[in-house]
Amino acid sequence: MSLDGTFLSCIVNEMLSAGLIGGRIDKIYQPSREEVILSIRSAGKHNKLLISANSMSARVGMTERAAENPSAPPMFCMLLRKHLSGGKLLAVSQDGLERIINFDFECMNEIGDMVINRLTAEIMGRHSNIILMTEKDGVYRVIDSIKRITDDVSSVRRILPNIVYETPPRDLSRINFLTCSDEQLINAVKSGTGKRLSKHLTACLEGVSPVFARECAYYSCRDTDAAVDDMTSDNCDRLLFFIKKAREYVRDGEGFTILRDLQGGYKDFCFMPIEQYGTQMLVSKASGANALLDIFYGSKAENERMKQRSKDLLKMLMNTYDRISRKLELQKSELSECGEREVFRVRGDIVSANIYKMHKGMTELTAEDYSTGETVTVPLDARLTPAQNAQKYYAEYKKLEKAEKMLTKLIADGENELIYIDSVFDAASRATSNAEISEIKQELAANGYIHAPSGSKKTQIKPKPPMHFVSDDGFDIYIGRNNIQNDKLTVKTAEPDDMWLHTKNIAGSHVIIKAKNGEISDNAILQAASLAAYCSKAQNSTKVPVDYTRIRFVKKPNGAKPGMVIFSNNFTVLVDPDEELFARVEA
Repeated sequence: MSLDGTFLSCIVNEMLSAGLIGGRIDKIYQPSREEVILSIRSAGKHNKLLISANSMSARVGMTERAAENPSAPPMFCMLLRKHLSGGKLLAVSQDGLERIINFDFECMNEIGDMVINRLTAEIMGRHSNIILMTEKDGVYRVIDSIKRITDDVSSVRRILPNIVYETPPRDLSRINFLTCSDEQLINAVKSGTGKRLSKHLTACLEGVSPVFARECAYYSCRDTDAAVDDMTSDNCDRLLFFIKKAREYVRDGEGFTILRDLQGGYKDFCFMPIEQYGTQMLVSKASGANALLDIFYGSKAENERMKQRSKDLLKMLMNTYDRISRKLELQKSELSECGEREVFRVRGDIVSANIYKMHKGMTELTAEDYSTGETVTVPLDARLTPAQNAQKYYAEYKKLEKAEKMLTKLIADGENELIYIDSVFDAASRATSNAEISEIKQELAANGYIHAPSGSKKTQIKPKPPMHFVSDDGFDIYIGRNNIQNDKLTVKTAEPDDMWLHTKNIAGSHVIIKAKNGEISDNAILQAASLAAYCSKAQNSTKVPVDYTRIRFVKKPNGAKPGMVIFSNNFTVLVDPDEELFARVEA
């Protein structure tokens, strides 16, 4: 994984330089099942220490992101509060360049004695863990861990309450490239006869990620697939020079690099510049190790967390959408059958016109169709009189005529309902907090799609306000988080001269630009349109059409569902959703 032992050493260095030592734990949170946040007050500043044991985003570092917490703290969070609240941070240590970070706290136990409790973060992919221990006579015993490891889970070691903590097995043959001599490094490299250089470096060097190992091979041999056997003395000299540069980057903390693919997706990172990909990757810099992890993992981890929380809601919306779609198909099929109703009216007319020469018991009537002049045969019910046969055809005609009117209305309502469900699904899939999910559930309950959420008013989560942005030229832009906020923004908050924007025929949020003396700049409209595209179902598309018009031309029909409006006098602009703009202009 990219988060290697070397990068973690940079994290530790930043913590030490930030004056974290001596700080006291102020608050403890557990935003998700495998993630905890410690708020440490030091030198008048609150530092948030995040530790994650999630297999997809395991990490440790200081964060600036605000994580939303569950209404009831999990058991592990309560345990941490019991043993660590008010504790003083004495030391932050790393086991060599292994991905293990120890935080030692001086705490007071239940009987008032001072004890040393240790919180250990093991960052090892799917084996990552957060372990709380207490020290006695130089031995650390496990109090508990965020993941309990039994014999059934691992045959190597157990992590259970009250057992003595043992570090994970360590390969003592690997060397620390930050402290080893040039001779030790070259001897370690040359021991990889018959192997690829990059692969061998990850095996013989401690705390080295694949991307750094490939960069070593690229710099020394100009080939990421170079073999150890092909290395010349010049290649060895280049490798030694590169390792020296790497040590300087670790010491100075100024080379933190993020790699993204050409579509903008985050792919990798390193503590120093990376050149092996050339123009195949987008390269950007971060101000520090902790800032880099916030950028690389922050939005990804939050999206994953919210996806789990909204999983049941999204599934219900998908099922509702499918049910309405199937119902619409049946109604459209029935409507097509209603198109044959004229046949029944014509038959009724023919029977009525020829009733004088008919008698009960006839099974068919052959007569002229006066509308076309053709001779036709009309089936008859032998049990009915001629007049009753005519009335039967007229009744069938009226039935289909009435059904057509009803089905036309039902189909229109169903199509509008599909648009509404699609808009709710879009809002739920982009939700970033429990408050947004809660508000969407309340909206669905008010419209009869789900039962009203249980719980007292005290436990209900307060809704978040609409998103607020400021364009580069100073215009305020507001964006609804869901249909209820869309309605409030458009119908109640916005003024007639304000600008309203929405993606054209695509589910998304309502966007409002506040006018200044009735004027709105073209730049503000373009930026708001880009934000509207980003806050829509077309977030990952390009050239997204966005409609915009003044609020005075936007109306909400009586009885329309939340977020549904009609508008006129609009213009359309094509824009690309811009995540960078979304982050840059947020108020």
